[in-house]
Amino acid sequence: MVFHFITIFPESIKSYFDSSILKRAQEKKLIKIKFYNPRDYAKDKHKNVDDRPFGGGPGMVMRIEPLARAIQSAKSKIKSQKSKIVLLSPAGKQFNQKMAREWAKKYKDIILISGHYEGVDERVKKIFKAEKISVGDYILTGGELPSALIIDAVSRHIPGVLGKEESLEETRQMGAPVYTRPEIFEFKGKKYRAPKVLLSGNHKKTEEWREKHSN
Repeated sequence: MVFHFITIFPESIKSYFDSSILKRAQEKKLIKIKFYNPRDYAKDKHKNVDDRPFGGGPGMVMRIEPLARAIQSAKSKIKSQKSKIVLLSPAGKQFNQKMAREWAKKYKDIILISGHYEGVDERVKKIFKAEKISVGDYILTGGELPSALIIDAVSRHIPGVLGKEESLEETRQMGAPVYTRPEIFEFKGKKYRAPKVLLSGNHKKTEEWREKHSN
């Protein structure tokens, strides 16, 4: 899968993808992450990507011209019909685990438009039929972290990205407590033990315990 990451601050997020599981997934060519900076598509000498909102109001709005050119550049590199355009917005549909799983199966390319300032010119959504997506009931300073979150969540469901298929975990066991060595940890004179059932070797009882203690 190819993720087309549109952001005016690529340097703020690139390093996240250059380590651990997502780095290995790129090395194995299971995923690819391409960055497009709208500033590179601005025509004026100052490379402006924002302007005051029509009708007044606080802050600045990301201009449509450089964004449209960046999006079109990404679209020109997509050969498959199995693609999706996402506009990160606190007013969008709530992203969840089910969507991550479905997107991994359904799409070959995902374009992620990371807004900034007071938002993105609404015509971007209309022209490119982008779906507004939110990652939570809160407002961030930009769409870079939400875009990275989506890439991470979707990538986990691409075969081969995780070391073990079991690592995906079904929703019913998400949030179950986990433990590792040592079996007994002493801290400030008090002993903290790992649950005996997890050390018993009884897989049925272990699964029952995990399900009982899941969120």
